[in-house]
Amino acid sequence: MSLAGVVPLLLDVDTGIDDALAILYALASPASELMAVTAVHGNVALEDTERNTRTVLELAGRTDVTVAAGRAAPLLRPLEISPETHGPRGLGYADPPAPTMRLSPSFGPDVIIEAARSLPGELTLITLGPLTNLAIAVLAEPELPRLLKRWVAMAGAFRVPGNTTPVSEWNVHCDPEAARIALGAWQAAVDADERTPRALLVGLDATERARLLPSHLKALLRRGGDSPVGRLIGDALRYYFEFHERYDGFYGAFVHDPFVVAAACDESLIRTEPASVDVDASGGPGDGQTIADWRHTTGRRPNADVAVDGSADAFLERLVERVGGLASARHGDER
Repeated sequence: MSLAGVVPLLLDVDTGIDDALAILYALASPASELMAVTAVHGNVALEDTERNTRTVLELAGRTDVTVAAGRAAPLLRPLEISPETHGPRGLGYADPPAPTMRLSPSFGPDVIIEAARSLPGELTLITLGPLTNLAIAVLAEPELPRLLKRWVAMAGAFRVPGNTTPVSEWNVHCDPEAARIALGAWQAAVDADERTPRALLVGLDATERARLLPSHLKALLRRGGDSPVGRLIGDALRYYFEFHERYDGFYGAFVHDPFVVAAACDESLIRTEPASVDVDASGGPGDGQTIADWRHTTGRRPNADVAVDGSADAFLERLVERVGGLASARHGDER
């Protein structure tokens, strides 16, 4: 059982730069407890995502958190990664020592299922990468939507352009078939029982409201001190800032994943609207698009609460305070 007032979290990640920040934010959030992390392909290859995940947890002093690898490729499509965004191994210019904490022998989707079964109605699952692991899990355990307290996803572009194609956000683009399966499972569960918790989809509409700038990084590192966690963040974000300067026209970064974790911990940071959401997996110009039935023309119950806005300043203030505080605490521990 979870501690009173503390929400147990399970993160499913493709650990690149913003996933690393998201893991640290989850560890630093006082009202949540990170139970396990499952890794999936995405920003970089699976062997890099699981290693980076273990590295971040070890630097943060949390080798007690289970890390399990999931599927190394999309369900049907070729693997696609993004080293130009996150660096050749996923952490930008950071080159921390190899982690010593062990990788769990369990399969990532099985860890998701077992955690949900052990904490029925209590566990929040946060997916920050392609939805491959979740699709496998929900196919194996159709009750998953009713077992979870909430599924929160960094997924989709609804009233804004995509960041990978004109209509598609990266995580959905990488495995649209998996996204269709996951959202279809939540649709079926909601249709069968309206008490089923809807998915919470936090996509580009909310996450691109927040731009992490050099001033935020300076404040975070000032708070965190010269610690291994701080050095990891600084070296990783320098690469990320250069990427955004090259492709998005500003020296800073959209830190999507920690914003999603922050919203999962405190939904007052976002404004949502309910909708029935599906995904285009046709392979055509709309491939990977998240399609929200805003006008309820299909007559289906909403399967998701879609974030359409976000409180960027409040989130960035918490990110600096919490992750900087965690880095500072670790600096004190290591002296």
